[in-house]
Amino acid sequence: MTVGITAYGAYVPRLRLRRDAVSAANAWFAPNLRGKGQRSMTNWDEDSITMAVAAARDALGGQARDAGLGQVILASNTLPFAERLNASIVAGAMDLTEEVACVDLTGSQSAALSAFGQACASAQHRQQPVLLAAADNRKTRVASAQELSYGDGAAAVVVGTDNVIAEVVGHAELTVDFVDHFRGSGQDIDYHWEERWVRDEGIATWMPRAVKDALTQARVAPGDIDHFIFPTTFRKADAQLAKQCGIPAEAVVGNLGDSVGDTGIAHGLLMLAQVLETAKPGQTILLTQFGSGVQTVVLRVTAQIEAFKPARGVSGWLARGTEETNYTRFLFYKGQLDMEAGMRGEQDKKTALSTLYRHRRALTGLVAGRCRETGEVSFPPSRLSYTEGAPKLDTQEPYPLADRVGSVLSWSAEALSFYRAPPHHYGQIDFEGGGRILMEFTDVHFGEVKTGMAVEMAFRVKDLDEARGFRRYFWKAVPLNPPTTEA
Repeated sequence: MTVGITAYGAYVPRLRLRRDAVSAANAWFAPNLRGKGQRSMTNWDEDSITMAVAAARDALGGQARDAGLGQVILASNTLPFAERLNASIVAGAMDLTEEVACVDLTGSQSAALSAFGQACASAQHRQQPVLLAAADNRKTRVASAQELSYGDGAAAVVVGTDNVIAEVVGHAELTVDFVDHFRGSGQDIDYHWEERWVRDEGIATWMPRAVKDALTQARVAPGDIDHFIFPTTFRKADAQLAKQCGIPAEAVVGNLGDSVGDTGIAHGLLMLAQVLETAKPGQTILLTQFGSGVQTVVLRVTAQIEAFKPARGVSGWLARGTEETNYTRFLFYKGQLDMEAGMRGEQDKKTALSTLYRHRRALTGLVAGRCRETGEVSFPPSRLSYTEGAPKLDTQEPYPLADRVGSVLSWSAEALSFYRAPPHHYGQIDFEGGGRILMEFTDVHFGEVKTGMAVEMAFRVKDLDEARGFRRYFWKAVPLNPPTTEA
């Protein structure tokens, strides 16, 4: 039975921090810290869950509930909740049914490819497609090399046995307790070991063995690889590994370092999503990732690739980037800089968990109610549909809004209340097909919001309850065609 990728998607945050802004801000302390290009950075209301949702929506669009998914796997080393099923929040935001199995996977940089192997096995066993999303939103030490080389992002693939666009023809894994970096429980920042040791004893020793095993299983010669994906922050390490394994130099895939940075656990799948955008039927892809050993998978592109396109894809997210030069904004959004909130920021953000549960489909999935008799759309949904002079009871049916385009009816931008990205933009949004919600805007600068402007929905963090360590999610409006800036 053929198993492989049936859909793919990606997500790169809109904000792109210029590396020379980081260098300039820290020049007094670390004059040798230099970098070119940009790295992606999350907005304050983004995390691994919201980015995973964005990547999954890029892969599935508005078809998630009808895709027949049997399982959702979320791979991340920066899960917002240590004890709460993070993948279930992703499933809820995708408006999937409660019958979908969910699991979180974490613990190493190669966990996403470990999850890919599990997704293949699960799809064959369940006879249902499996959604795998990977995302990382890492913190780094100020003025460190990782602050420049890291980036934030996510990728998603759907694995199944029907309409496969890239079939799995080989897979190999090695588990080795080779510690190139680590992060202790309760810590926010990784500790890295010396690069030469990692490159010479780790990558050069273990990766060729796993690559050879995978290619042997796939019955593919190294010289026949069309795309070689090895995410690494070490300069030219991918080209050196390719040479060591006999893979053509021209097959080495660019690592998005100049525009995005290394997105951690998600980066292999992110690079794969970029390759699949232009891959041709019959081409062979070798994807390998290092971390507590090696995970390697060999894929062969099928003719079905011509029938699928992601909603936006890596190229689309890259085109939507906007330059950020404010280093303190970056630190604040990462939770590494305390800012004075004032008395207006002294609010209790406690979430009523019972209310969240009762209204979970409306709040997490953005599902309204539509009266089957009048066609009127209400949010939040209610048992009572009010038509002037003729109220009706229990006539509303679920009506998803998350994938519908909206338009701005009215808006405000105010700086009186505390907001992490001032001024606080919010307004009335009218949806195509009916429905109106008062909601916040995100990923906007002052002057970008206009009456009548087309917007799309983004799943984001609504509130942070810092006293209890809880975060509440909801949907926000994002310009459908935002202005962009180039470095």
